[in-house]
Amino acid sequence: MRIAFAGTPAFAATGLAALLSAGFDVCLVLSQPDRPAGRGMHRQPGAVARLALERGLPLLTPPSLRPERGGAPTIAALEQLRAARADVLVVAAYGLLLPEAVLQIPRGLPLADSPERVTAVNIHASLLPRWRGAAPVVRAIEAGDARTGISIMQMDAGLDTGPVLLAESLDIDADATAGTLTEALAALGGRLVVTALQGLREGRLQARAQAAEGIVYAHKVGKGEAWIDWDLPAERIAARVRAFDPFPGACGALAGHTIKIWRCRALAAPAGGPGAAPGTVLSAGAEGIVVACGAGALCLVELQRAGGRRLAVRDFLAGMPLAPGQRWSAPPETAARA
Repeated sequence: MRIAFAGTPAFAATGLAALLSAGFDVCLVLSQPDRPAGRGMHRQPGAVARLALERGLPLLTPPSLRPERGGAPTIAALEQLRAARADVLVVAAYGLLLPEAVLQIPRGLPLADSPERVTAVNIHASLLPRWRGAAPVVRAIEAGDARTGISIMQMDAGLDTGPVLLAESLDIDADATAGTLTEALAALGGRLVVTALQGLREGRLQARAQAAEGIVYAHKVGKGEAWIDWDLPAERIAARVRAFDPFPGACGALAGHTIKIWRCRALAAPAGGPGAAPGTVLSAGAEGIVVACGAGALCLVELQRAGGRRLAVRDFLAGMPLAPGQRWSAPPETAARA
């Protein structure tokens, strides 16, 4: 079986590594062009591109897969994809739109009890149809979902609308962040895509249409969403802090400083400050900075000032002492509010 692979970040690289470890013939890799990263903002390849280069795999990084947008580099990439004569295209967090014409380039693999052939599959980090779209992991945590999972989906022209070939659920731990949950889902996705391709090769997988009910879209995360709205309940804020770790990082403004909040826990009742305005510091000590919320209170235990390091609350307070009564600023008007 010849596989073309399209993906960009670490989540996708885990899937590519699983395919290589299982002995599949990866004949071509597509990834997004290098992007500026790090303090120096030098252009660097994504995790999939790095893995492809390390393994000596043919790598293409066109700016688009639509010829009218990408011009000559895209036309050349599509010609190479056709020449690769892949049986199937595996996609994972590629980040570029794949036109239907591109999805039909591979030769295809058989479905059980169907004349249809599967030409492209996607490793999607949710239990479809919940959380279609760009940020399923973030939105699942933000919404307080108890579980999520991986769907291996047959790709079509819609946004994550294709039938599901294989799916497996995963519990969301109470302290899971978008970073830790993405790692867990990446490992599950790598295992599941190998199983799915083996099943397709043997002609024993069936495609199941997605349910018409329960469709929810996971919209791309904007930096403005990172600003904490202290009028929200503490439980809701705590979920957003975990959802926005590592990007963009939940933040607020206090005493003229922009501060990111990385770890916290919700308290049912604000000790020592009933009736305090949301955003008011109720106490500040080695155990945490307690802040009044719209309902309950939030205990902040790991913070970071602009340009500084992530610090446990004891070390943070050593450099920036706080006192009860100080108040976090309201989010900017442009920040997304729920």
